[in-house]
Amino acid sequence: MTARKVRVRFAPSPTGPLHMGGVRTALYNYLFAKKHNGDFLIRVEDTDQTRYVPGAEAYIMEALTWCGMQADESTLVGGPHAPYRQSERKAIYRQYVDQLLANDKAYYAFDTSEELDRVRELSKAAGNAGWQYNHVTRSSMRNSLTLPKEETERLLESGEPFVVRIKLPRNEEVKFHDVIRGWVSVNTNHMDDKVLYKSDGMPTYHMANIVDDHLMEITHVIRGEEWLPSAPLHVLLYKYLDWECPIFAHLPLLLKPDGNGKLSKRDGDRLGFPVFPLEWTNPENGEVSSGYRERGFLPEAFINMLAFLGWNPGTSQELFSMSELIAAFDLERVGKAGAKYDFEKAKWFNQQYIKHLSHDAIGAILHAQATDAKINVSLEICVKAAPLVQERAVFTNELLEEGQYLFEAPTSFDEKTVTKKWNADSPAIIGELREAFEAIENWTSNEIEVVFKAFLNEKKMGFGQVGPLFRLTVTGKGAGASLFDICEIIGKEETLKRLKDSTATLATL
Repeated sequence: MTARKVRVRFAPSPTGPLHMGGVRTALYNYLFAKKHNGDFLIRVEDTDQTRYVPGAEAYIMEALTWCGMQADESTLVGGPHAPYRQSERKAIYRQYVDQLLANDKAYYAFDTSEELDRVRELSKAAGNAGWQYNHVTRSSMRNSLTLPKEETERLLESGEPFVVRIKLPRNEEVKFHDVIRGWVSVNTNHMDDKVLYKSDGMPTYHMANIVDDHLMEITHVIRGEEWLPSAPLHVLLYKYLDWECPIFAHLPLLLKPDGNGKLSKRDGDRLGFPVFPLEWTNPENGEVSSGYRERGFLPEAFINMLAFLGWNPGTSQELFSMSELIAAFDLERVGKAGAKYDFEKAKWFNQQYIKHLSHDAIGAILHAQATDAKINVSLEICVKAAPLVQERAVFTNELLEEGQYLFEAPTSFDEKTVTKKWNADSPAIIGELREAFEAIENWTSNEIEVVFKAFLNEKKMGFGQVGPLFRLTVTGKGAGASLFDICEIIGKEETLKRLKDSTATLATL
């Protein structure tokens, strides 16, 4: 038998913003596909129109693009299996529902929601809270298995609302192998006759999912463990339709930082970190939820962090490019247990990526931020400033904050340094230092340092007596990058001006 080309899909529902757990599912699908020279598809599963949220689909696509996951086939790029939006595939599903009905693997059910509610309440009152529509209870319900054939046909012809349910066998073991969890076995006595299709012509998730995966030639279904209870039903549907079943892999949950339950938006709100890749504005109430992009995360760092929430490479390496993740990724190394989220570790990843960016890249980010802040500074200066700001920054949006003193003279001064170091003698010391700097012709970091040290020797003063005053008047800060490098970047004229103006301001405090 010839091995099929690996084809996987990420199938989000446009019911709101994409949770970082969903991004991880997409990532594992993407890595697996690329590792095996396969295809990565994005299919929008919007069969539940009652939960559709405007803007959610566009958000999902933008988020995946930001993360660097380009689909081989999707609503955006098209492909040979279009359309990739389930609501546009409505006409496809009925023939497969009819096939199940014809083969006695499904049946029509005409029970109204009121009738179902009444049966559940009666069951609950009798001490059975978990009533299910199954191989036992269906014999007492209003469906094509209990109604005469003529009555069923009459109801269908009259337009009576109906659903089509799968007809599960009694006491049958459904077994399948999961790449992550091993062999899974469930008895049909513990399953219910799920709805597959409704009279409005829309399939439920279960039916559409199976048909689309088959028609799109999906070889591996890699999804969250919340879908594990549905897998036996899907296995039976493949069997009943006489289709080859894909290989399953059900991923572990992303857990709260304390490990107690699934990570939710409320946890992020409570603990102060995003759970969505991009900022999201709820179209119903205008509520804004923070995103990793807007928080100042690099997409590469976000992806690297997510990859480690459930998977490990089996080595001590922690920093991976996307191509390295693709080469190293193996579903066999994804664990069964839920992965606890650690925001401090996420910040560490981001800081490492910022440190490893080139000066040109940092300079470009810094220049864009300065431009947005209406600060007039050249790209060349921003590139020179890059090594001074990237070492301490944890988020990209801290770069301008870290380096603002390079572009604008200080308007405020570190209170602790002012209290401890600035005194009646300070203006004279800075004035004499300024005179020494005025004589410098070759304004470079090295020359500024030579003159500064010569000044200390001449005045018989230690660095601790002059250095903090020098930094305070030039940057307004009590600590930071090399002062000599800072002075070279801002230039001689600006350095001398700051020494003079800041001294005048500090003298009034």
